[in-house]
Amino acid sequence: MNLKELLVGVACEVVQGRPDVEVKMIHFDSRKVGEGDLFIAQRGVNADGHEYITKAVAAGAVAVVCEEVPGELKEGVVYVKTGNSSEALGVMSSNFYGNPSRRMKVVGVTGTNGKTTTATLLYELVCLLGRKAGLLSTVCNYIGDERVHATHTTPDAMEINELMSRMVEVGCEYCFMEVSSHAIDQRRISGLDFDGAIFSNITHDHLDYHKTFKAYIEAKKAFFDHLPKKAFALTNGDDKNGMVMLQNTVARKYTYSCRRMADFNCKTLERHLDGTLLLLDGSEVWTRFVGDFNAYNLLAVYASARLLDFGKEELLPVMSMLVPVSGRFETILSNEGVMAIVDYAHTPDALENVLSTIEGLKKEGLVITVVGAGGDRDRTKRPEMAEVACRLSDRVILTSDNPRSEEPAAIIEDMRAGVPKEAASRVLAITDRKEAIRVALMLAKKGDIVLVAGKGHEDYQEIKGVKHHFDDKEVIKEIFKL
Repeated sequence: MNLKELLVGVACEVVQGRPDVEVKMIHFDSRKVGEGDLFIAQRGVNADGHEYITKAVAAGAVAVVCEEVPGELKEGVVYVKTGNSSEALGVMSSNFYGNPSRRMKVVGVTGTNGKTTTATLLYELVCLLGRKAGLLSTVCNYIGDERVHATHTTPDAMEINELMSRMVEVGCEYCFMEVSSHAIDQRRISGLDFDGAIFSNITHDHLDYHKTFKAYIEAKKAFFDHLPKKAFALTNGDDKNGMVMLQNTVARKYTYSCRRMADFNCKTLERHLDGTLLLLDGSEVWTRFVGDFNAYNLLAVYASARLLDFGKEELLPVMSMLVPVSGRFETILSNEGVMAIVDYAHTPDALENVLSTIEGLKKEGLVITVVGAGGDRDRTKRPEMAEVACRLSDRVILTSDNPRSEEPAAIIEDMRAGVPKEAASRVLAITDRKEAIRVALMLAKKGDIVLVAGKGHEDYQEIKGVKHHFDDKEVIKEIFKL
């Protein structure tokens, strides 16, 4: 593709060379650059791409996009200076793949909790209504019916547009995607044409990256700030920061709520361990989902579908057909009557939501919680996770999540700081996650509920940089002999 065409929409100046040079591929990793490619030098969290410009040129790059032009310029190579290389990468990626986001209705979901469920259910809802859609999510990506392995909550800009172009090729009319705060801050969604944005909630998470809660909120808000006028901006009116998202957007503003008047409302009528009866937009709907937090997710899905011009009459019957997402409040019952629940809850708020739901549903018996915290991530939430588990459980087993480069025992010690003195006798620490789950299930008797929190859909455990196969559900079924 012609460099001049790639640069449409990018604020830049050509420092040297002719901008009509042909470009084979765009890369931001110098190790992947080949003859005839373009290299974009990004300033990353751990590395600065500007240090690899010379290497990229030596590998055959015909053009370089950068924020700081190198002192030595090679003849025959086009050098383009821009204010933000990551922003440029997003726009140029869209141009390279023919701006696929303009050829579908694209809706992004952001928030601390609920992104995966909301985006996935929107995809499934639209498919059940007979329309073709794509999905970009933490659990899995879908190009129509084709399942594609997901590596990040939000992929890099080139991968997003490559996947979207494949969606367009197979006839997708819609694309639903999770939009993480990292992706917003790193401009991975720049150049995308959104038709809608949903805000679920915001609680304590990712402060290892954003440093302050204010910066975390501002990252989420930036997504809404850059929406076009044609798009809808849908926010959770019950979240104390929900209305902040709408402050500066030019998009059409809507709210949803389970507690107060809003554009879209929902009320929980009956709660059961196998589902919930909701009063959704004035009509009773039986759903297969458990917990008030899922009432919010379902309401966001319904409201978004209405804003995408689907009618109430066609939506309500299909809402009852939706099923929970893998690893989200997934129940497994033993032959002896012990219920295990696997959930992705890995923030204090998410854990509290799940445990509060269990408390409101259990008829008798104890609640035993197995919980850990990820390594190389926000350490400040570790004691908060333990405190929530102790407050809302009868027994707690602290264990490993994905320790990554950290020592599991050290992570557990950080969690212990949140254990109240009066709860200490009810808490065990077992670093081996499989053994922790086994002990929890062995302690449980008929009528008890064992929550295994933190990993949900994940089928691996990352230890010292190596991913080992590990699936909470598989472990539970093996112990239950199912």
